[in-house]
Amino acid sequence: MNLDPISEKKRLLWIDAARGFAIFGIFMVNIGAFSAPYFMHGGEAEAWPGSVSHFIQGIIDMFFQASFYTLFSLLFGFGFQIMIDRLVEKGGAVYSILFRRMLILIGFGLVHAFLIWYGDILLSYGIIGLFLLLFVKVKNRTLMIWAFLLMGSSVTYYSTYLYEYRQYLGFIGHEEINQAIVNYQSSSVPKIWAQNYADWVYANGDIAYIFLTSTLLPLFLVGMLIARKRWLHDLEQFKGVLKWGWAVSLLFFLVLKLGPYAYGNPVWFSYIQDNLGGSASALFYIFSIGLLARFDFGMKLIKPFVHVGRMSLTNYISQSIIMFILFYGIGFSMYGTISPLEGVFIVILVYTLQVFASKWWFNYYQFGPLEWIWRGLTYNQRQTFKKHKETRDESR
Repeated sequence: MNLDPISEKKRLLWIDAARGFAIFGIFMVNIGAFSAPYFMHGGEAEAWPGSVSHFIQGIIDMFFQASFYTLFSLLFGFGFQIMIDRLVEKGGAVYSILFRRMLILIGFGLVHAFLIWYGDILLSYGIIGLFLLLFVKVKNRTLMIWAFLLMGSSVTYYSTYLYEYRQYLGFIGHEEINQAIVNYQSSSVPKIWAQNYADWVYANGDIAYIFLTSTLLPLFLVGMLIARKRWLHDLEQFKGVLKWGWAVSLLFFLVLKLGPYAYGNPVWFSYIQDNLGGSASALFYIFSIGLLARFDFGMKLIKPFVHVGRMSLTNYISQSIIMFILFYGIGFSMYGTISPLEGVFIVILVYTLQVFASKWWFNYYQFGPLEWIWRGLTYNQRQTFKKHKETRDESR
């Protein structure tokens, strides 16, 4: 089987750009959880009482929170289907290769989740991604039925539960906040890892993984459907579909993601806001990028995200390593000390460096370093890493 990477001329650059954009948005949300305990345990209003901080938090909640991991989830399903198509075309062992690919992703996730940051998504993607093997050969209609059933039942059940117990929501875990600050500011790596493990269990324990599966898997399936329909392959042929999808997703984005702010943004509505509103905003973003990519000026706008997206795994984990050093006690011990505005500046600075570093990297290499490892282990075959001189010249 020919395992050569897709040539740069044949790549769907707008899909790479969407991945890069998702990595930026995920980073904007993650820094709040990486730098302080309030995202998980509440109390941010007490910690940051200023109007500027409240404004920044509101902007992140409306336009970033639950909008970019959902975008990345759609793209994960999209990429999964693209890989199925390529394996079928090349005569590859579809199920064994995809199964191995998910196991390797689980391995990355275990290292990232327990040694670097509890908020990891790779472990969840790998575990839940295994379920996609059940959908390799099903009809498009079946994909959509399962997506609607899973998301609909999850949102209906949990939102009803939150509404019934709404008077108990908004609890602030002062003891947990103090413990997290002490441990993450410690210079002891075992203490940091112990707190990281405790936070992972807190976020993912009990039946949380069931609800996570019921919201992530539908997004994977919708991403697979979009790839099967090839709506984002030929932007001119499907511009009507993209415009229709853009308008509908914008409407739901406005109503379900931004709309709750018109009536006090109640906590009990957050599950609907994040999962339905966040999914709508993710579709809005990906359709917007697709429509922009039809024009030269649009490609110039999204171009900075392309190279970051091509090595999204490397950049995602790199962000966590940088944050580990910045915020925890073995590094600069900034945990619990920065404001939301300062967090935004850090994200912009680090991401800008990643844009330039990623562009430079692809002048010399075929893949990002972690992507190269992932691909080689997936196919159980060493992959060409460096570009030949003539290939480097073409990519410049």
